[in-house]
Amino acid sequence: MNYPIYLDYNSTTPVLKEVLDKMLPYYLEHFGNAASKSHPYGWMVENAVEQARENVARLIGAKAKEIIFTSGATEAINLAIKGICELYSNDRPHIISCQTEHKAVLDTLKSVEKKGAEITLLPVDKNGQISLIELESSIKPETRMIVLMWANNETGVIFPIESIAEIAERHKIIFFTDAVQAVGKIPVHVHGVHMMAISAHKFYGPKGVGALFIRHNNLLPKPVPLIDGGGHEKGFRSGTLNVPGIVGMGKAAELASIDGFNKSDRLENLRNKLEKAILELPETSLNIGQSRRLSHVTNISFGGIEGEDLLRELNKEIAVSSGSACTSISPKPSHVLAAMGVDSDLARASVRFSLGKMTTELDIEKAISVVKEVLSRLR
Repeated sequence: MNYPIYLDYNSTTPVLKEVLDKMLPYYLEHFGNAASKSHPYGWMVENAVEQARENVARLIGAKAKEIIFTSGATEAINLAIKGICELYSNDRPHIISCQTEHKAVLDTLKSVEKKGAEITLLPVDKNGQISLIELESSIKPETRMIVLMWANNETGVIFPIESIAEIAERHKIIFFTDAVQAVGKIPVHVHGVHMMAISAHKFYGPKGVGALFIRHNNLLPKPVPLIDGGGHEKGFRSGTLNVPGIVGMGKAAELASIDGFNKSDRLENLRNKLEKAILELPETSLNIGQSRRLSHVTNISFGGIEGEDLLRELNKEIAVSSGSACTSISPKPSHVLAAMGVDSDLARASVRFSLGKMTTELDIEKAISVVKEVLSRLR
């Protein structure tokens, strides 16, 4: 198949060859169950899992025992939020989050709200940022958790995590962050963070595997498990481990630790070249403003064009999206851009371009040419 140029790295990334090579033996000769403690097949894969755990922990500055492997970030998010709400089920717990969170967070919050939790969703300004003053003023005696993402999947806007962590620490509240778009792309740490969701396929690892960081040696409580049966992963997540996926995630984390942050200047230069050329075209505008953001992402609105027509024509030659992969088939405007005050027609005609390791200058030049041609034709 003749694929278009791929500029949708926030949706998913290709598995690196080094990662795949590391995984393959665990489908073939090293096929044991990590829970089999009585023979070498189990010992071999258990050691591999623990090495992967070390690698993932090192990537975020955690301890290996604080990493719980899951099927992905969505499961990790559900475990973190529902697990804490279950713990406080008799108290009508209050959770503070934000209107621009990923749907995996927002839908989970809706679920716990139906069961009695009280949810406050903070607004954002035109730059996609929350007010720290409003965050702190929203805290109540019943507030049990603050849930705020590290970096936004649609705009790349980075929240002031250190300041949020300080507020949570001062009020003795659990702070959980969805760090899916940040881990492996910018330096991420767990200082002041109580729980963190991670997904392997966002940093060149396999799909179907992720992790939840859960802080140890802290007076604040840990979530109760959602899955029972066998007590795997320290009792937080029962079920036979996806050993090849975990090994792949560990290798991807190792590679990200080595060179993941050293190449961001290259991507930022390419992103800026793409952005500058597109914004020189009539009726285009940047949806990010002055916020600090990820170096490989841009989100641009195209006025005077139907959003569905624009995406259909662009995707013939450039693989891009209108926002989250989870909601990209929806004709509704992005909830993130709507929260930022972007007009609904413009939000529907907005495109997220996200670059990655395999993006070349030739790809960017081609993308600029395609955007110009499509705009000229549709207008």
